[in-house]
Amino acid sequence: MTVLSLEAGMARPAPVQWLLWLALAAAAVTPWFAGPFVQHLAVLTCLNVLIVNGLALIARCGQLSLGHAAFVAVGAYGSVLAARHLGWSFLPATLAGVAITAVVALALGAIILRLKGVYFVLVTFAFGELVRLALLDGASWSGGANGIAGILPAELAGWVFDSRASFYGLALAVALGSVALLAAVARRPFGHAIDAVAENPALAESTGLSVQRIQLCSLVGGCALAAAGGALQARYVGYVSPESFNASISISFIIMLVIGGRRSVWGGLIGAMVLTPLPELFRGAVQTQHIFYGAALILILRFLPAGLAGLPGPWQARRRKESQ
Repeated sequence: MTVLSLEAGMARPAPVQWLLWLALAAAAVTPWFAGPFVQHLAVLTCLNVLIVNGLALIARCGQLSLGHAAFVAVGAYGSVLAARHLGWSFLPATLAGVAITAVVALALGAIILRLKGVYFVLVTFAFGELVRLALLDGASWSGGANGIAGILPAELAGWVFDSRASFYGLALAVALGSVALLAAVARRPFGHAIDAVAENPALAESTGLSVQRIQLCSLVGGCALAAAGGALQARYVGYVSPESFNASISISFIIMLVIGGRRSVWGGLIGAMVLTPLPELFRGAVQTQHIFYGAALILILRFLPAGLAGLPGPWQARRRKESQ
C-alpha cells in the first residue's frame, strides 16, 4: 500500500480531519504555556520525531536498521568535535556532522545493502556496537566513558537557544520540516520507486530501477536525518557520552516507528508523541516499562499492522464508499 491512510482524502478535509489538525496544533503550542518539565519532554519528542523519521525512510525501502543510534552518535560527536577543534559555529558544525554521517552511511551501505532480512539487521547491530566501543576507547578525542561536557547551546543568526522554550521552537521547526520532507518524497517519483523496491525488489529491478542505488539513497538520507537529530540533542543536553547511543536506544526508535506506523509519513510523529513521555509516567515502576512496551508492540502488530497512523483508514474508506 503506497497511499498513506492519513493522507487520503486531503483534497476535501472532513470535520474529523480538521479536529485532528487542531489537536496537533494545540499539542504543538501547549508547551510554550506549560512548565519547564513539559517543555523538556516536548523538546525530546521533537528530536525523536526527527530521528525516527530517518529510520522511517530506511524502513520504507524494505530494510530495518538496528544500529540507528550509531548514526545519531556520529552526527552528535562529529558536530561537537568540529565546533571544539575547528572553532566552527553551530550551523557549519552541524552540517559537518551530517556530512560525516552521510559518508559513513554511503560506505557502509555500499557493502551491506546486498544483505536481506535478518542478516542486514545483525550487521547494523554490529556496526552500532562497533561505534559505541570506538567512542569508549577513544578517550583522547571522544572523552571515553566520561563523554564530552560543557557543549555550548545552539546559535543561529545571533539568536542563542539557551532556554527550553527557545530550543523547543527550533526543535519543533526541524521536526515538522522532516515530516514535510517525508511527505514530499512520498509524492515524488522517487518515493514511488522506494515503495516499488520495498514491495518487490526483483520486479522493480526488471522495470529498470536500480534497487541498490535507491536503497543506498534511502539509507544515506535516513542516516543524515538521524545525524541532525544527534547534533541538536548534543546542543540541547550539553553533554554526549557513548552510553547515550547504545542498542536499547536503537530498539526504542524501532518501537516508536512500528507503533506510529512504519509506512506512514506521520508514523514517526505519532510514535514519538506517544512513547517519549511514557518513561516519565512509568518512572515509579521501572521494571514494568519494558513489559508495557512489549505488550503494546504485540497488540499493535496484531490488531493495527499499519500502526496508530492507520486508525483513520477504515473510517476514510467508509466515507469514500458513502460518497460514491
